[in-house]
Amino acid sequence: MRPRKLELEGTAGRAPVTAALDLGQSKVACFIMKPEGARHADRTVRVAGFGHVQSRGVQGGALINMEEAAQAVCRAVERAERAAASPVSGVVVTTSIGQMRSRRVQTRVSLGANPVGDADLARAIALALDEIRMPDRRPIHVMPVAWSVDGARGLRDPRNMKGRTLGLDLLVVSMAEATFAALSHCMELAHLDLQGVVAAPLASSLAALEEDEMDLGCVCIDMGAGVTSAAVWGGRSLLHVDGLNVGGDHVTADVARGLSTSRAGAERLKTLHGSAMASANEDREMLEAPQRGEDPDAATVHVPRAMLKTVIAPRVEETLELIRDRLKAAGVGPEPGAGVVLTGGASQLNGVRELALRVFDRPVRLARPFRAPHLADAASGPAFCAAAGVLLRAAYGPRESVSARKLMARQIGAGDAPRAQAGGLTARVAGWLRDNL
Repeated sequence: MRPRKLELEGTAGRAPVTAALDLGQSKVACFIMKPEGARHADRTVRVAGFGHVQSRGVQGGALINMEEAAQAVCRAVERAERAAASPVSGVVVTTSIGQMRSRRVQTRVSLGANPVGDADLARAIALALDEIRMPDRRPIHVMPVAWSVDGARGLRDPRNMKGRTLGLDLLVVSMAEATFAALSHCMELAHLDLQGVVAAPLASSLAALEEDEMDLGCVCIDMGAGVTSAAVWGGRSLLHVDGLNVGGDHVTADVARGLSTSRAGAERLKTLHGSAMASANEDREMLEAPQRGEDPDAATVHVPRAMLKTVIAPRVEETLELIRDRLKAAGVGPEPGAGVVLTGGASQLNGVRELALRVFDRPVRLARPFRAPHLADAASGPAFCAAAGVLLRAAYGPRESVSARKLMARQIGAGDAPRAQAGGLTARVAGWLRDNL
């Protein structure tokens, strides 16, 4: 483990940097942004330094080896620090591990004779926070979705309206408490302060989606190695988050089993020759892969490329169908005309976009972190949307009803809300409305 008291030459006395750490099953990536990196004129960010390494200790949507994961984190952060010439003491982690999901909390408060004001909004949020009861779950995002006055829904800003009741839909995104505790311990082993956790599909959305897509409706699907997760947007608000522990690594495992080759050989075949859709002449094209085991005299496996497709396509199609069906069951399936945007490393497999087009029966595009336009080629692909999204969130929001500091300390219940109601929460509500409406 590297010492965290690292002080790079010429960095003493500078303003603190923002560090995003993308912790996944296939890679760990760190992006660093300096205070001047936020370009408000076009709402983009400039990444001062990045580093990424092969992940260790993460599998099946969980941390399974804390020491190995912490070592991978250290290596990624060290590379980013040296590229940015700035030390890092804390990170905001974006990840899909921990069985992330969301739920809606709805509340109503009575209004007086006066028009709706910030104090009324604060009361509604405080009451909604009091309704959050999640045993064995750790809330990581608490975000207003929409307001209503006397049942008139979908209001972006209810202030100055008159009515009898004010309603609020609040979205709470959470992860397993045990995974959160493991993640905190992993950062401690790496001598890093955990400054917040961001759901990977939310972070990827901020880097990949256009404003119109967030407004008119869109599903952003983050296809990772171990987890495929989705964020549903509409009316410029995050409406739903869900995921399942199936990803690109499961495709690799299927190839290894189906073709009797090693995992390394399967990954190579998938990356170089794999496709989720049929292509011309694949019946006549033969591929080579090493057999399993360490026998140097073992014969090489020869298979037609068509066989590789028959292994890959069912797994990818099943994963996309599972996501589609889960969203429908939650009542947040894509609206007519809403598009689908694919991000994440597993989305780069040939034919995935075309297969998603068939499964969802709507426009599908493969996205890159276009809001971080100055990234090097090695870090500008779909696999790096989540890391870039954390920096964009730090620079431009969306603002949330509960700060990351309070979420880390789990200070979101009734005991916290009344104290904040007198001033702090009201100011936070006003700031959220000012920045997001």
